[in-house]
Amino acid sequence: MALIGVLILLGIALLIPLTAVILDSQVGRALAARLEGNRDVTGTLPGRISALEGEVDRLNEIVARLEEEAVFLHRLLEERPAPEAMLPPGDRDV
Repeated sequence: MALIGVLILLGIALLIPLTAVILDSQVGRALAARLEGNRDVTGTLPGRISALEGEVDRLNEIVARLEEEAVFLHRLLEERPAPEAMLPPGDRDV
């Protein structure tokens, strides 16, 4: 009998963080919005389009930054001196 009580208490203790994670997710927020009567905050077509346009702009900025970094790294690798030229004269193998 005590084992069942411990198992129930353990189950409840594990359900609390699981419930918090689910309620804090997008699914939980959508469920809360539906319960409040709001179908979706960005449910209107213009709202969704503007949200998508904002996301596309953000992704374009990220891609541009990645392109700049790739060009920089490519230039660094091309201009890198040969390994033997980087050693002092006394440390080179003859």
